[in-house]
Amino acid sequence: MINKQNLWFLTLFSLILVLSVYYITMPNDLLIASNSTTLEEGNKTTEENTDSDEADTISDVSEADSLTALRVNLDEERDKEKTELKATMTKEEATVEEKNNAYEQLKNLAVVEGEEEKLEKLIKDNYKINSFVKIDNETITIVAAKKDHDVTLANNIMRTVQGEFDTKKTITVKFEGN
Repeated sequence: MINKQNLWFLTLFSLILVLSVYYITMPNDLLIASNSTTLEEGNKTTEENTDSDEADTISDVSEADSLTALRVNLDEERDKEKTELKATMTKEEATVEEKNNAYEQLKNLAVVEGEEEKLEKLIKDNYKINSFVKIDNETITIVAAKKDHDVTLANNIMRTVQGEFDTKKTITVKFEGN
């Protein structure tokens, strides 16, 4: 009787674990698919422009492209890390502690990605600037799509972002634009 209870417990626990990992990673897969669709549409739009619109379009596209390139690189790094963590979780020879650590790291990645998206939206809403945000432990890097390098704006962005956290963060703001 005890063996059957243990088997049921392990089966249900495994099912809950697999579903948790699936739901944590699902929105990111959808986000990557929508980003690739947006990139393809942006490329088609660029090819269809006439010569008279070309000068204006190039500056707009290059700002969007630099932020998109940063996002794609970060997504690729995180996807690789997630794949490695999932592989650790499914290895039969991995210890329970290693599997738990991999699961916690996956959860942490999902939280960090959510915070990055929240900060990008906050900057967009408050300052009307497209941005790229990368959180790496206690360091937050912000790349803002703006031609003019404005120290006051950078300080305001840093204060706004720091206001979202209880602990002190190292925040850098970089302006990119043509």
